[in-house]
Amino acid sequence: IEEASRMARLKLKTLREMNDQDLSDKLAELKTDLGKLQLEKSKGTLKKQTGSIRWLRRDIARMNTIMNERKRQK
Repeated sequence: IEEASRMARLKLKTLREMNDQDLSDKLAELKTDLGKLQLEKSKGTLKKQTGSIRWLRRDIARMNTIMNERKRQK
């Protein structure tokens, strides 16, 4: 969980360079990280990483957008 706040933000360029499998693997990883952070937040034990929830959600949305664009092109 601590690594999520330290992890570099995902750039759109690097996401577009990933293939579909890598993108879906990364998406699953981010969703589990987000779930852990939200669980901690609900328990009240989340301290420094409160701001990282927003960025995780945005990165997940960015990945979903790229995947949907690729589906539409096929």
